[in-house]
Amino acid sequence: MDDWLKHSTEVEASWVTVDLTIFTVRDDQLMVLLVERGVEPFLGRPALPGGYVQKDETLREGALRELWEEAGIDGGRLHLEQLGAYGTPRRDPRGRVVTIAYLALGPDLPAPVGGTDAERAYWSPVSELVGAGVGLAFDHADILLDALEEVRRKLEYTSVATAFCGESFTLSELRGIYEVVWGQALDPSNFRRKVIKTAGFVQSTGEQRFPHTGRPAALYRRGNAWLLSPPLLRGGQQT
Repeated sequence: MDDWLKHSTEVEASWVTVDLTIFTVRDDQLMVLLVERGVEPFLGRPALPGGYVQKDETLREGALRELWEEAGIDGGRLHLEQLGAYGTPRRDPRGRVVTIAYLALGPDLPAPVGGTDAERAYWSPVSELVGAGVGLAFDHADILLDALEEVRRKLEYTSVATAFCGESFTLSELRGIYEVVWGQALDPSNFRRKVIKTAGFVQSTGEQRFPHTGRPAALYRRGNAWLLSPPLLRGGQQT
């Protein structure tokens, strides 16, 4: 008899949670929202915001509620999508818990305010967390790494980089998003040429921004394309 069939009756009650990896760019750094846990398990440890899904709400509704309760941020402002499901046994010492991870992006989001089971909420530079052995609670370090790679990949093939920008932005500001998220400098002229060449990526507003010094810069808004053709690939390669 196959092992999966032999043990198919060995089940126990499971719980569903949502966890959110929320990225923004502040002070030319990619930031992720963390909370300091105010309850056990992992009391006092940094974690991604999240919690149990209530019986009468959808997964997305649970994610939006947890974001508001734990950090005081309105998720309606964000680009929000499911990242994946994480259900390794014993990932949560309280029992069998499967979490649905969400990825969220927003432009220069405000300082968060902790609440419910979060002692405090704060923005942390991603560079200080990745590869530094910072002990995030549960399996949140794995979720963070997966979310970071997903954002980096999506910047290549979609217009999601504009989710980090305001309603209008310069091409220099858009390039800065790519440089911060990818962690590499890009040639300004080459980047501008690729963005303008990619149909539907951005649209001119017909307006300009006048800095204190230097030349005025043209303003753009997000175009109507989601998938970029051709893509903007890391390393400067294009197909």
